[in-house]
Amino acid sequence: MENKYDAIVIGAGIIGACTGFELAKKGLKVLNVDKLPEAGHGSTSGSCAIIRLHYSTPDGVAMAREGYFYWVDWAKYLGTVDETGLVKYINTGCMVMKTEKNHNLEKVRAALDELSVPYWDFGPKEITELLPILDTRGFGPPALPSDARFGTPTRDAIAGALYIPESGLISDPKQSTHNVQRAAEARGGKFLFNARVAEIRKKDNQVQGITLADGTQIDAPVVINVAGPHSFQINRMAGVEDEMNIKTRALRQEVCHVPAPEGFDYNHLGTIISDGDVGCYSRPEVGNHILIGSEDPECDTLEYIDDPDNYNTDFTEQWTTQVMREAQRIPDMRIPNKPSGIVDLYDCTDDWIPIYDKSSLNGFYMAVGTSGNQFKNAPVAGALMAQLVQEVENGRDHDKDPVHFTMKYTKRPCNIGFYSRLRKINPDSSFSVIG
Repeated sequence: MENKYDAIVIGAGIIGACTGFELAKKGLKVLNVDKLPEAGHGSTSGSCAIIRLHYSTPDGVAMAREGYFYWVDWAKYLGTVDETGLVKYINTGCMVMKTEKNHNLEKVRAALDELSVPYWDFGPKEITELLPILDTRGFGPPALPSDARFGTPTRDAIAGALYIPESGLISDPKQSTHNVQRAAEARGGKFLFNARVAEIRKKDNQVQGITLADGTQIDAPVVINVAGPHSFQINRMAGVEDEMNIKTRALRQEVCHVPAPEGFDYNHLGTIISDGDVGCYSRPEVGNHILIGSEDPECDTLEYIDDPDNYNTDFTEQWTTQVMREAQRIPDMRIPNKPSGIVDLYDCTDDWIPIYDKSSLNGFYMAVGTSGNQFKNAPVAGALMAQLVQEVENGRDHDKDPVHFTMKYTKRPCNIGFYSRLRKINPDSSFSVIG
C-alpha cells in the first residue's frame, strides 16, 4: 500500500464509495479506508435501499429526484462493468398517508408540483382500489401496544394519501457499493479494508493524514469523514466536534421482515408505504414478505448508542411494536413467532438532516449524519462533496461564501451551505427517518 494520496476517504459505505469515485473522476489520487472487510459491509448493508421522492421542501425533492435518475441510469453512471453483476432498480411506487402531523401533505404536494413529479391524490376508496389488503381507518396518533387505545380506530377513515409512481428500491445495497468500488478503481481509486483509523494527524491546523491501528501512516492533505455510525468518533479524533452546532450520534434501529397476507403477491402488487398514522414505513421484501421500519413516533424511546462496536444486536419489544402497528393497516398480515429482519445503526444528526461540509481543521471534511434517508442520494452526495473539496482547497471560504452545486439531471442549483455543521436546528424537519 502506498502511503501518500491526494485525498483519503474514511468509510467505504455507499456514500463513501461515491465520494471516492467522484474525486477520482476529477483526477485525484484517492484512497478509501474502512475497518470492515468489504465495501458496503457496515450500515449500508442493512439499508432498506428505498428510492422515494417525497419531501416537504422543493430542495429535498430535487435532491431525491436527482438521485433517482442516477439509479435508473446506473450502468451509465458507473461507466464500467462489475464482474460480480450490477444492482437493479425495482419500481414499486410509493404511497404516503396523510395525517394531521404532516399537514395532509400540503407542503409535499407543493414541492412535488414545483419539480413536476407526477403523483395521484387518493382518497380512501382509491387507496383500497390500489391495495385492497389495506384497512383505511385512522389509528393515529401512533401509540404503544400497552396503550389501552392501541388497535382501536380513532376515525372512520384516514384523510387520504399521495401515490408517487416513480419510487422503488435497489435490489442489493451492499452490491451497489461494490459496483461503485469497481467504478472508482477503474478511475485509479484504491480501497484498503480491515484498516481501523487510530489518529487524524495534523500540524498547524492542517490535516496531514491518518495513522492506522497497526501504526501505518498514510499522508494526504484532504481527509473526508464518511464513517457512518462511527462518524462522531472520527470527528472527536480530528478535534472538530466542539465547534459544530449540529452533531451526530449512532442510533439503534430494528427492521422487521414478516410474511405478506396469504394469497396476495406483495412482491409484484405491493408498494412502499410511508404511514405516519401508524408510525411505520414498509416495502415489499423478497420471498413475498413485507419489510417494516419505524418512522420514530413521539411515543417511542430512541436508543442512542455510545459505542458503535458494542450494542445489542438481538430483537426486542420494538420488533413486536412495529409489526403490530403495521398490522393495523394490513390486518391479514401474518405475524411469525420468531422475529426476523435486521438490527443495525443509523448515523443521525440532531435534526435528521445530513452534514455535508468542511470543518474547522483545514483539509478535513464530513459527509455524516446520512443514515435512514440518504442512501438514495448517495451518487449526488458524492458529486456534491467532490465539488466542495475542490473549491475549498482552491481557496473558497465555504462558511462565509457557500459553494453551490448544480445538479446534473434536474439542472437545479443546490446551496451546500444548507447542510452546514454550523446551521441552527431546522424546525421544519420531521425529526425522524423521513428527514
